[in-house]
Amino acid sequence: MNLQVIILLAPPILLALTFHEFMHGWVAYRLGDPTAKLAGRLTMNPLAHLDPFGTIMIFLVRFGWAKPVPVNPRYFSQPKRDMLLVSVAGPAANMLLAFLSGLLLRSFHAGNFNFLPANILKPVYIMVKFSLQINLALAIFNLLPVPPLDGSKILYGLLPYRYEYIYQYLERYGPFVLMGLILFGMITRISILGAFIYPFVNFFSRLFVGGA
Repeated sequence: MNLQVIILLAPPILLALTFHEFMHGWVAYRLGDPTAKLAGRLTMNPLAHLDPFGTIMIFLVRFGWAKPVPVNPRYFSQPKRDMLLVSVAGPAANMLLAFLSGLLLRSFHAGNFNFLPANILKPVYIMVKFSLQINLALAIFNLLPVPPLDGSKILYGLLPYRYEYIYQYLERYGPFVLMGLILFGMITRISILGAFIYPFVNFFSRLFVGGA
């Protein structure tokens, strides 16, 4: 990956990660939990949210993670429901950014930005295209029901109480499975996670951009 690609990738990656974590904290705060705010995480400053390894993964394989926002369910009136809402907020934020990126790409394809000089138009177009792909990949990756990803907490919120042992089992082994899949993909160049994630990325890319 050359320096030019890194420069074009950096803004959409920083925005995707920051908005994802900010929305977790904001929804938790709205539901009565001040933990993220007190920890200085209720901010759009990327430096407050970046996880070095998770960020590098986005540059390498287009999906990764940020430093999780602290949440204390004891502040919630309905802990199980409210944790589900907090968990959904991150992937939903990325889907919103992906949708907006798709609308911008439609405008680019319609020639609405052709008044811009080519040396500005092309880099901005590439960054918006990266934004679409990165946000979709982040949203779908985080919806996987594997701890510590958001999907596991969403699963917990949906499971009847008598089946909560399933989440406890996943919580015990999920991080090792997730890291194993990531390392397997890096070593073998055969990405099991990518094989699941990218068909959804391609589907929503076509949906949001209109097949262009």
